[in-house]
Amino acid sequence: MAQQPPLVTRVARTGDARALVALVNSAYRGDSSRAGWTTEADLLGGQRTDEDALIEFIGRGETMGDRAMLVHERDGHLVACVQLERRGQGAYLGMLTIMPTLQSGGLGKALLASAEEFVVDSWKASKIIMTVIEQRSELIAWYERRGYSRTGETAAFPYGDVRFGEPKRPDLRFVVLSKQLATP
Repeated sequence: MAQQPPLVTRVARTGDARALVALVNSAYRGDSSRAGWTTEADLLGGQRTDEDALIEFIGRGETMGDRAMLVHERDGHLVACVQLERRGQGAYLGMLTIMPTLQSGGLGKALLASAEEFVVDSWKASKIIMTVIEQRSELIAWYERRGYSRTGETAAFPYGDVRFGEPKRPDLRFVVLSKQLATP
């Protein structure tokens, strides 16, 4: 059995935006997303993100230090990413993405652990919050197995804003999850 090239974790640069768009959209939308278990293709059509949005996000992180997109790359190819945003004493985690054909292989757990370590070490964050589409029960359960809990809060889905996709049903909303982090 051939050994995999090592996994490298780093903060994304604006030059990564095009590859990140392809990765994220392939994992969340369309037929390519069905190769993995995290697809939103039955809930949403259209894009999950675009290059301009990622360039703005990554660029602000480079200049302000309040945002970061962590990536996992193997042999020079992006295979996973996650967005992080500093919010007070905590952090917001979003867009955790694993290449569909590599899902269920432990990359999600590894990236989530890297994200938690990053926000504690870099921002001294004591808590992570996130929102997940309520209908994604299998994904919510995955986060709960990793120590995240429902807060009881919900947030409206941004209907009419094509930057977030084209809803295929009228009842989408987000549930808010959080996790207390062990800080040094």
